[in-house]
Amino acid sequence: MTHSAPYGREGGLFRALRSGAAREWDAYCWHPFVQGLAEGTLPLAAFRRYLVQDYLFLVQFARAQALAIVKGESLEAMRAKGAVVQAILDETKLHLVYCREWGLDEAAVLAEPEAPETVGYTRWVMDQGFRGDILDLEVALAPCTVGYGEVAQRIEAHPGRRREGNPYENWIVQYASPDYQAVARGAAERLDALGETHGGAARIASLTRVFAEASRLEADFWQMGLNAA
Repeated sequence: MTHSAPYGREGGLFRALRSGAAREWDAYCWHPFVQGLAEGTLPLAAFRRYLVQDYLFLVQFARAQALAIVKGESLEAMRAKGAVVQAILDETKLHLVYCREWGLDEAAVLAEPEAPETVGYTRWVMDQGFRGDILDLEVALAPCTVGYGEVAQRIEAHPGRRREGNPYENWIVQYASPDYQAVARGAAERLDALGETHGGAARIASLTRVFAEASRLEADFWQMGLNAA
């Protein structure tokens, strides 16, 4: 399924990365798990597994965003990242409420061990941040933030999209919402800006490898959910 790139600007770093890692990006953004969400056919067990691990992922994602405060290129960037970290920490509370709606007890969610895919992805992102600069870290983070925006757009554009009686409708609506789409656009715009200030063009080969690997790890995360079914 083809899809235009709505994020970032023409000639900017985000679109260059998306184009350079097109195979991995498409495998992530239109994974069979995503198609199952769109059509309402995803096995419930797959979504429940994903939900629990997504909570555990969010905890580690907050840590990675906190590292972006440490790596921040300016006080303004540090303040912006501080707000992002707080938003993610708030989201963890909402996520537990959402889990309860799916019959997942909070104690059970908190007691669940991280899946190898969760560990592999989140610690890899941290590693990019520790060994690189703010641009390396933001490139590693972007497929999650921007990708979920594009996933929602692809779902909405899918001819087989099911709305009535789709158990995943609330999830889809959350990421298709103007609020989340603005978050995704903002993350792509930040990459474009950092590309200008941090030599993105000269580093495009290494940055594309990071972007492709993050996309591959996102696809693995979907697959982990599918495997539970």
